[in-house]
Order: sequence, then C-alpha cells, then structure tokens
Amino acid sequence: MVHIKEFRIVMPVSLEEYHVAHMFVVMKMSQQHTTGEEGIEVVENRPFEDNTLGKGQYTNKIYRLQSKIPSWLTTFATADALVVQEEAWNAFPLCKSVMKCPYFPRFQLTIETVHRPDNGQSENVHGRSEELEAREVEYIDIASSEGNYWSYLVGNNNVDFSVFKSARTGRGPLLEGWQDRCDPVMTAYKLVTIDAPYWGFGYRLEQALIAGEKALFLESHRNCFSWIDEWYGMTVQQIRELEQQSHSALNEDYARMLIPIKVDAFFQLDIKL
Repeated sequence: MVHIKEFRIVMPVSLEEYHVAHMFVVMKMSQQHTTGEEGIEVVENRPFEDNTLGKGQYTNKIYRLQSKIPSWLTTFATADALVVQEEAWNAFPLCKSVMKCPYFPRFQLTIETVHRPDNGQSENVHGRSEELEAREVEYIDIASSEGNYWSYLVGNNNVDFSVFKSARTGRGPLLEGWQDRCDPVMTAYKLVTIDAPYWGFGYRLEQALIAGEKALFLESHRNCFSWIDEWYGMTVQQIRELEQQSHSALNEDYARMLIPIKVDAFFQLDIKL
C-alpha cells in the first residue's frame, strides 16, 4: 500500500533567503555525514529544464550510510546492499526528489516540495485533489527538539530556540505561537510518497522511512535557522560556487577514504555580504 504524508515546516525567513539557506544546509550536512568509510557521492550536478518544474538544478547522488540503517532491516539484506540513489530536481520554489534502492527494485520514495510565502495554512498546494482523503498532514515546529531513534541517527541540533537570537538579523527567540507573529515567514510543504510493496516488512519499512524523513526535515530546518548568521547575505551564485568545491571534496574524500574537509574552510573566499 502506498503511504502518503504531507509535512509543513514554517520558517522565519523569506522565500529568497530560504533558497540560499537550504542549499547551504544541504552542502554543510553532506560534509558532516561523509567520513572515510561512509558518505555521499555526487554523480551528476547540472542545470535542467522541463515542462513541469521549469528551469533548475539536477543532481544525482549515491548515499552510502550503512551505520544509519535500522538493525532489523539488515535481516533482509546486508548493510552494504542498502545503498540509496537520489535524483533531485531543484527548480525553486518547486522541488522534487526520488530515492531508489537497487537491492529493492520495487521500492521508491518521492518527495515533492512547494514553497510558499505563508505560515502553513494553504491547502492542497500540490494540486492532488484525488489524494486528499489518503493524505495525512503534520506540522513540524522547528522550535521543538524531539529526541528519538531517528533524531539520534540524523543528528541532534540542540540549540534552544526559546533563547536563540541571530546576531546579524535580530530574529528570534521563537516562543510559543511564533509562526503567527514572525515576519518574514514562509513554509515548505513536503509531500512524501512511499511505495514499498514487499510482503512481511513493507509496511514496517514505510513507517520507518516516514519517521526518518520527519527527523531529517526537523534537523535540517533547525540547522537552517540556527546557522542563519553563516549564510545570511549570500547569493545563490555564491552558494553554487561553494557547492562545486564541496561536491569535488565529497567525491575525493569517499574515493580516497580520507577524512573530509570542513565546509567552514570554504568561507575563506572573499564574499561580499
């Protein structure tokens, strides 16, 4: 059975700022999760254009993160076999990514994201009226910090947003009900569709992946705001240049089994803010 769930993540930034912030966070977290034994390989990174999303950036990545695989899943396959391929089309404010696992050829996870300059109250932004009854909606509050198995695996940003305040923008702290008061504001509407048609463990796999995606969404968006003083004022073009260096470093690190360089080293460039 196909599992459909929509996550809504409200952010105290503008659409334009989020575009830069998201690229920055993906780049920096990729570096953090790449070691001499595991990591992310960037197979392809190029511009694209199609009739549905428009113009944007296409990436093809291979994830080898064996230590983050639930132990019960290794009873069906070895950890080395659980390599995931992700194809992503980023045509902000529309984005789409598709994840597949060669070991389980019928498995597919799709994430379709619409970004809106609102506080998460828009309905059916994905235009899928026929799926509304089957779809669950859940709001993710970046001011919360959930501690569970998946948050431990993807990372645990322990910044207390009830006291956090950005030095460069003055934004924060995020107190109860902040989503209705902040300006600027935007929301990432993420529609997650999982199909794991495998008898005996398919449903369990779908539930695990939903929980994993939720933890990843929370962690990455908490990072997005807590790192605001690092990315604020940068442009998309500047991030693209850093991405190229980061992707080359990721591939070299994984291929040579070396300790990854720090993303922070890239910020020695002469960037005008």
